[in-house]
Amino acid sequence: MNTPEFSRLLDIRQVEGKHARVEPTEAERAALAERFGLVRVESLVADLELTRDDRTVEARGRLRAEIVQSCAVSAEDLPVSIDEELQFRFVPEATAYVPDEEVELDALACDEIEYTGTQLDLGEAVAQSLGLAIDPYLTGPNADAARQAAGIGTPEDNGPFAALKGLK
Repeated sequence: MNTPEFSRLLDIRQVEGKHARVEPTEAERAALAERFGLVRVESLVADLELTRDDRTVEARGRLRAEIVQSCAVSAEDLPVSIDEELQFRFVPEATAYVPDEEVELDALACDEIEYTGTQLDLGEAVAQSLGLAIDPYLTGPNADAARQAAGIGTPEDNGPFAALKGLK
């Protein structure tokens, strides 16, 4: 398994009532930008309050980031601010998996991150949250001009209801 670009290991035995500020170094921000196909990550900070119930750790807080992303159409650099609420539940890795068994997830299980031993990785959890917050189809103010120059219509012109426009 590859080592994450942004790892902040935390021992679950030192968690209760702890505040964690998770912030990557310049080199880690560059690696995250490469991982997520960004021009750069200017800043990334997650402030988390941690609580523990036996071997389950909950982290709640906020992710704030300033990134530069390419427009999906014109490829121009676009500054983007991200401000997301975070909530993670770290649980011990399940040891009893039955191959091909159907697993039903409830709303809380979807937010669970498994860990092994006594350490969990807050950095990787924050990095994954950043990845989910990035708009993969971000377009800038020059997107329509770039589409026109390339002879490509807007999404509305090529969508499933485009033929209905001609019926007016």
